[in-house]
Amino acid sequence: MRPSFFHHLHPPTIPAAQARWRHTLAAGGTAIFLMLILGVTGILEMFYYVPNPQEAAFSVQTITYLVPFGGFVRNLHYWSAQLLLIVSAIHLLRVIFTAAYSHPRRFNYLLGLGLFVLVILLDFTGYILRWDVDICWPLVTGTNLLKTIPFIGDFLFRIAVGGGEVCSTALLRFYTWHIFGLTIIAIILMVWHAFRVRRDGGIAVPPPKLRTDNERISRNELVRREVLTILVVSIILILMASFLPAPIAPAMTGKPIITEDARAPWFFLWVQQMLKWGDPFIFGVLIPFGVLILLALIPYIFPKPADSDIGHWFPKSNRLAQIVIGVTALIVIVLTLMMLIS
Repeated sequence: MRPSFFHHLHPPTIPAAQARWRHTLAAGGTAIFLMLILGVTGILEMFYYVPNPQEAAFSVQTITYLVPFGGFVRNLHYWSAQLLLIVSAIHLLRVIFTAAYSHPRRFNYLLGLGLFVLVILLDFTGYILRWDVDICWPLVTGTNLLKTIPFIGDFLFRIAVGGGEVCSTALLRFYTWHIFGLTIIAIILMVWHAFRVRRDGGIAVPPPKLRTDNERISRNELVRREVLTILVVSIILILMASFLPAPIAPAMTGKPIITEDARAPWFFLWVQQMLKWGDPFIFGVLIPFGVLILLALIPYIFPKPADSDIGHWFPKSNRLAQIVIGVTALIVIVLTLMMLIS
């Protein structure tokens, strides 16, 4: 078969052991596919969405209930965004637990971490664009946390939402961040991240002299596996979009009322749980930022994985990093569940 342009995006061959689904979990390729789905469905939604505080929620209702296939497209967009967060987190953990972050991949690891942060911010800003009664508490709480940062808090708040009453005037600013600011940066980092994978030697494997399995697969076989993965993910997305409607609530009109049972989006529930414990800056800014810094410093502060361990699940030489990140992930999950059942 004559290779196509899509085939030429892949190396001629890659190690068979590290190309298996149980090794990669297909997380990287799935994340790229979900980003493409988000781009297409987001553009379609833009034809009907009105970024005006008085009309935004009603335009979402129009998309959902009146536009042909609008509800399906919106559901696709929503579930793709949720799955992208989960898949990106799995990809990040996979890189850590297979010691695939060491030199020469340290910089690309940071690019991937930056993409993960952007995915979270894009999901949050997209959540705000619903502009219904459920988004006011997360919007006010999230933006007020910026004000708690010493020296630069007010400046960051003005950059994020501008001035005025947050639940009345911030919509256009969040729309601009979501459609242009964050999305453009995410596209640049995604292309750069994919380029660096090839530049750094492809998928992480031990040096040739230390490999116990030298079997390789062709790019045609790799593309076949990727197409199969895309097909499976597409079926899952179609089923979710068909039977699980994206959340929608009444439009936010008049002076917003924040109820006691207001909740942040699910990926920030762990932060909301910590905010119950005390100082907003410590529990809402310092600790989450500390987790991010810990993730960023993994290639630099933990012992360097042995060359023979790179690309293998749970190697002994990076056991400390596995324990620290595993415990951190477990704490985040437990805090999220605590908030869900409270």
